[in-house]
Amino acid sequence: MNDRAAGLLEQYGIEVRGTRKGRGAILCDTDRGCLIFKEYAGNIDRLELQDRVLKEVEREGCVAVEQIVPTAEGALFVQDNDGIKYILKTWKDGRECSIYDKEECMDVVRLLARLHKSMTLPADTPGLPPLFSPEKEYEKHNKELKKVKKYLQQRSQKQPFEISLLNAFDYFLEQALSVTEEWNAYCAVKNKSDAKAAEIGEPITFCHGDYQYHNIIKSDGSWFLVNFEKCISDSPIRDLYLLMRKLLEKSNWSIPLGKELLEAYEAEKEVTAINRIDLYYRLAYPEKFWKIVNFYFNSGKAWIPGRNQEKLEKLMAQEKEKHRFLEEVFRNVSTLKG
Repeated sequence: MNDRAAGLLEQYGIEVRGTRKGRGAILCDTDRGCLIFKEYAGNIDRLELQDRVLKEVEREGCVAVEQIVPTAEGALFVQDNDGIKYILKTWKDGRECSIYDKEECMDVVRLLARLHKSMTLPADTPGLPPLFSPEKEYEKHNKELKKVKKYLQQRSQKQPFEISLLNAFDYFLEQALSVTEEWNAYCAVKNKSDAKAAEIGEPITFCHGDYQYHNIIKSDGSWFLVNFEKCISDSPIRDLYLLMRKLLEKSNWSIPLGKELLEAYEAEKEVTAINRIDLYYRLAYPEKFWKIVNFYFNSGKAWIPGRNQEKLEKLMAQEKEKHRFLEEVFRNVSTLKG
């Protein structure tokens, strides 16, 4: 451990018996168990909100989650001479969830549903952020897609990947615009439901924000959830969507798997008609294409990794199966929207 980290850890009033590197951070063996010391790039308001949500989940006692360890003075972070902030959190050694083990996948979906039942704060909690708007995020993505398409069209000398990307652009951009238009129309109904919930003071639900296998640890036979830095006031469907998309892409959009994942979640927590429509639109939006485009545009253009081409080809190859999946699993969505 370097002198800077050692000096910062002194502010916690703990006995550090040993340290080791892990997960881009420092794992500390202490008199209070295993802790992880890592850089924090977010703002303080988000950190305070994260702390409140994590304490609420711990109080409910249904799911084991990390906790932020305060300093001896009660602060949630420490800061070095360069102004870089660091946080100390509880940790458990273990392995990541295996996305190739079906039973584990079903288990962590049920775990997610239990987590969502605990991730709530009273509506009158001071300083709560506004509910996240996915439709606005999609509109932002669409503007970015249009910008990159124009850039590619004007680029005189195109590499093979850029030619492939441009050839695929019209198809996915039209899809993105269509889904966003439908989503906006649907939100007129959804917002009425949200307003009614706010009017009667229903608790505000949060989601993990990055619920994927990297952040789901199996330790001593039980699950431990970490990295809540992206915790956000959005529909819990955000987490379910992210996990399902990752697993379905790995399984070539398996219809039986998708149905079983939904059933596993619903075994613990209801998926309402509004939730199901929400999930449909999030899955229907071509986010994977946007991610490929975004990575390309924000990286160097002199050398483009071959992995970019592989991801694009895989995406194109799975389109037919993805649409078959959406049609089969969400065939009643048009009725629900009405």
